[in-house]
Amino acid sequence: METVVKLMPESVDGEIEKVLDTYSYNPYQQIFAIPDLHQELKDYVVSRIPCFNSDYNLDTVCAINNKLPRNPLAAKLHLQSLIHQGIYSIMQEKSEWISRLLCDSVQPASEPSHWFG
Repeated sequence: METVVKLMPESVDGEIEKVLDTYSYNPYQQIFAIPDLHQELKDYVVSRIPCFNSDYNLDTVCAINNKLPRNPLAAKLHLQSLIHQGIYSIMQEKSEWISRLLCDSVQPASEPSHWFG
């Protein structure tokens, strides 16, 4: 019997959130909280899953022919691996922009010191 693990947009989003929770807030969670970068990460992941069309729907016949993981654990691990790759790729590709963004958001002279309670 052929079975296919359903990957829906919600499951991709949910898995992205779970993976991002394993990263530190600064810079990873902070950066991917930006809607455009979060969407870019989602697009990166989905574009590397064969058989997803532009509406993020899985073509079951294509999935069977492309030997996508049918085991739920294997599918989840594959999806997590794609998310980690996407995070790495986007962080490298946009490293200069991210550096500027993080430096601009922290201005030591404008925030009170927490040293002296």
